Amino acid sequence: FAGLHQLSDASMATTKVYIVYYSLYGHVEDMAREVQRGANAVEGVEASLWQVPETLPNLVLEKMKAPPKADDVTEIRPEQLLDADGFIFGFPSRFGVMAAQFKAFFDATHEIWETQALAGKPAGIFWSTGFHGGGQELTALTAITQLAHHGMIFVPLGYTFGNAMFEMNQVKGGSSYGAGTYAGDGSRQPTELELQQAFYQGKYVAEIAKKLKKTEPSCLRNAIS
Repeated sequence: FAGLHQLSDASMATTKVYIVYYSLYGHVEDMAREVQRGANAVEGVEASLWQVPETLPNLVLEKMKAPPKADDVTEIRPEQLLDADGFIFGFPSRFGVMAAQFKAFFDATHEIWETQALAGKPAGIFWSTGFHGGGQELTALTAITQLAHHGMIFVPLGYTFGNAMFEMNQVKGGSSYGAGTYAGDGSRQPTELELQQAFYQGKYVAEIAKKLKKTEPSCLRNAIS
């Protein structure tokens, strides 16, 4: 019984961070894997990767020359969000807002919204856009509405990434809202600096999720019924 008790305590002590993403051509997936590495670098944190379901038919994906989805990342169902202590959501931009696939996933969380079961849980955001005018900040800003309606706590990076936030000698995505990358015409891949910011974001949000789990207000345990 003592062993079981210790196991239970260890499980309770573990902070679960879900990196939930949608990626069409792989740019967001590359960022997501780096975000996961960063989150898992925090002691006591267990970070896992999840992808939202695709909504486009296979024929359309073939015509778009989209590569196959990662076979080592499970598709997530809305109710599985309840198991996490914190989130980092990643998606490509579509005209300044998150891709429709990710929006469809959020739309499917209405039953969770009714209970406000995600209220008080921290969430960060990362993204990919085509070019400078593709919504590097607007995509994050418009995504915050999803978090607000669930009562989640948006965790921006601010300028905590340090001098790299002021990089002017190379193209760099991301902002004070979170990590980001530019895909260009699709051929550009995330740079080392962009991946470093993704790693940093994973670590940063995971550390906050860990702190918040220890200090969860009692009122959050009494969700709206």
